[in-house]
Amino acid sequence: MNIDQLRKICLEFPGVTEQIQWEDDLLFKVGGKMFAVTRLEPARVWLSLKADPEEFAELIERPGIIPAPYLARARWVAIETAETLPQAEVVALLRKSYDLVSAKLPRAKRESLAAKSKSAPRKSHGKKLPERKTRR
Repeated sequence: MNIDQLRKICLEFPGVTEQIQWEDDLLFKVGGKMFAVTRLEPARVWLSLKADPEEFAELIERPGIIPAPYLARARWVAIETAETLPQAEVVALLRKSYDLVSAKLPRAKRESLAAKSKSAPRKSHGKKLPERKTRR
């Protein structure tokens, strides 16, 4: 899965925004709260996301998945490469992360998201991101 595929998946969830922060991190947020982070430059970690607290310990026992730096105490995991998991499993983990974060939003924001999800599917705004550099 490449950055464009990841963006397409995340931006299809209701109310999701994206933001570049900390110089080269691409954050995906719902209601102003992040649910997934990926690096735009090569790094030790490809994707970090919030995990179900009941699945956290099981996930970090798998090869290529570690407790997310700086966020492990909040039950975030970091997937080291895009090849670590099948795409379908990454999509499922992203959806679960989105659901966990959106469930903690204030009631008014959750209701607004529910209304958006009943409307037409959201289209990507077509913003181009810088090309990701490859490791040598």
